[in-house]
Amino acid sequence: MKTHEELVKKMLKNPAVKAAYDAQSEEFSLLDELLKARRRAGLTQAEVARRMGTKTPAVARLEAGGGSKRHSPSIATLRKYAEAVGCQLEVKLRRR
Repeated sequence: MKTHEELVKKMLKNPAVKAAYDAQSEEFSLLDELLKARRRAGLTQAEVARRMGTKTPAVARLEAGGGSKRHSPSIATLRKYAEAVGCQLEVKLRRR
């Protein structure tokens, strides 16, 4: 049985899969930042949800990339999440 990393490496050899993966790299980066911030704060999804004034499934969907509806979170939602985990939201545009 292959590990997750081995499977991903094999799949990324397919040009179509690699293109789709690369197209989502910014989203993956954001999701990774959310998880890192919550873990640094030592909080569960339930605790973050309580601090945000929402429910645990909403935080789980946010951290998973939106769930089946696949909508992007608003700046206001990201700001609430950041505050809940003791961070400040910062949005930057960088030249390519």
